[in-house]
Amino acid sequence: MKIITLNVNGIRSATRRGFFSWLKRQRADVVCVQEIKAQAADMTPEMVKAGGLAGFFHFAEKKGYSGVGLYCRRAPDRVIEGLGIRDIDREGRYVRVDFGRLSVISVYLPSGSAGAHRQAIKFRFMDEFFPHLRALRRSGREVLLCGDWNIAHKEIDLRNWRGNRNNSGFLPEERAWLTRVFDELGWVDVFRRVDPRPDQYTWWSNRGQAWAKNVGWRIDYHIATPKLAAVARRAAIYKAHRFSDHAPLTIDYDYSPWEAG
Repeated sequence: MKIITLNVNGIRSATRRGFFSWLKRQRADVVCVQEIKAQAADMTPEMVKAGGLAGFFHFAEKKGYSGVGLYCRRAPDRVIEGLGIRDIDREGRYVRVDFGRLSVISVYLPSGSAGAHRQAIKFRFMDEFFPHLRALRRSGREVLLCGDWNIAHKEIDLRNWRGNRNNSGFLPEERAWLTRVFDELGWVDVFRRVDPRPDQYTWWSNRGQAWAKNVGWRIDYHIATPKLAAVARRAAIYKAHRFSDHAPLTIDYDYSPWEAG
C-alpha cells in the first residue's frame, strides 16, 4: 500500500507545476493533499480524478483558503468530511476515508505564524483535536493521519532550531503537545521510525535560498497506529521537482486493507 501526502499550497498552482503528471506515474493507493485553496466549482476534471484516483474533498468556506483532499485508487466504504466542530470545519481541515478496518485521514493543522490571533486558533484546534485523536486510538481501527501538522517535533526536524524556539511551529507548547500525541496516546511518527537521519525536511521558506541550502522544516507527517507503523517499509521525500513550497512524502506499507477486509 503506497500512500503519499503533500501540502500543495494551491491545487491550481500545483497542477500548473506538473503535480498530477508526476502523480500518474507513482501508482499510489491513496494520496492526501492539503491547502488546496479552492472550492468545488474551481476543480477541473484533472483535479477531481487524477490518474485513475477518485478525489474526495473538504473545502473551506473562505475562497482561496485551506481545504484538504484524498485521492483513492479504490472506492472507500465511507467518507467523512470534517470533525463536526463548526469553527474548525468551516476552514476545511479534515477528511477521512475508510477501507475495511483501515481509516486514512488528510489533515491540515492551522499555522500560527500570522500572529497571536492565529496562534490562539492553532492552540484551540490542538485542544479540540486531542480528544479526537484519543478516540481514534481507542476505536480498534488501523488509522493513518497524513498531512501538514505545522509543528516540527524535535531539533532534528528543522535546520535552524535554535533561532526558532520562540516561533510558531517550534514553540515548546506545540512540541510538548505532539510528544503527548506520541507518548500518551501511542501514535507513531512513521517517517522517523523508517528514516532516523538528520537533514530530512518537507517544507522550505520561499525567502532567501532555503531550498537550495536545504534550510527546511519537517512538518508533514504520516502518523499511524502502532500495528500499521510497524509494517512501513520505505519512505521517500521527493525533491527532484517542486510542486509547492512543500515536498511529497511517500511511505510504502506492507499492508492491504482490501485483503484484510
